[in-house]
Amino acid sequence: MPPPTLSAPYSAALHECLISLGSNIEPDHYVVQALDIISRECNLLARSKTIRTSPVGYQQQPDFLNAALLVSTPLEREAFRTYLKGVEDRLGRVRGAIKSGPRTMDLDIVAWDGEVVDDGYFKHDYVKKPVDEVLASSGRRLELQKYS
Repeated sequence: MPPPTLSAPYSAALHECLISLGSNIEPDHYVVQALDIISRECNLLARSKTIRTSPVGYQQQPDFLNAALLVSTPLEREAFRTYLKGVEDRLGRVRGAIKSGPRTMDLDIVAWDGEVVDDGYFKHDYVKKPVDEVLASSGRRLELQKYS
């Protein structure tokens, strides 16, 4: 009898994902919690320092702590995005009427396998600065042709 094989999502090559992380509800607590979960459940390759930033959009809320993480995963992009939304939910994220309102945790895929997939990288320093720090520390580069 042949040995069992892994199902397709788990036998595929690993993907590298750059994640933007942000919190402004008890951010010191929730950033640590998110890092703990992601480092236990994913292969954390690199991370930036956290930076404090002013809110964008809705202004009547506290400042954010932002960071970036580089992880590898066997999941495909949509499955990994769903996983990240689940981590947000586990950390008490409430999605309210104000899209840019306060949150315990926001986790977004910025780049997938070296290709920018979120134009927030080009629009917001709170995304770009931590991502660039991770790129420099990990020796990675991003494919920017899509946005040229």
